[in-house]
Amino acid sequence: MAVVRTTRFQVDPANVEELLTRRATLISAVRAGYQGLTETRLARLEDGTFVDAWRWDSAENMRTALAAAPTLPEAGPAFALTVDATADNAEIVDER
Repeated sequence: MAVVRTTRFQVDPANVEELLTRRATLISAVRAGYQGLTETRLARLEDGTFVDAWRWDSAENMRTALAAAPTLPEAGPAFALTVDATADNAEIVDER
């Protein structure tokens, strides 16, 4: 069953373009090294908070990639620009 990992964080407005570049690099690395990442979406809320949702085809594939995240050279630079990050995992139970 598909799952979504949602991360909320803040970014200094001066670093948004760099965040987008580093995030794209990280997504490419994850897709190259791990199975199951089917979609990513980054949104900015009215208060400036970013919400980053990564959809996976299964919880197992998501867990495998998350376990390896600390070893990915692209992960550190991408997250270095964020502050106040929180994450949630959710199983998709209905889509229309």
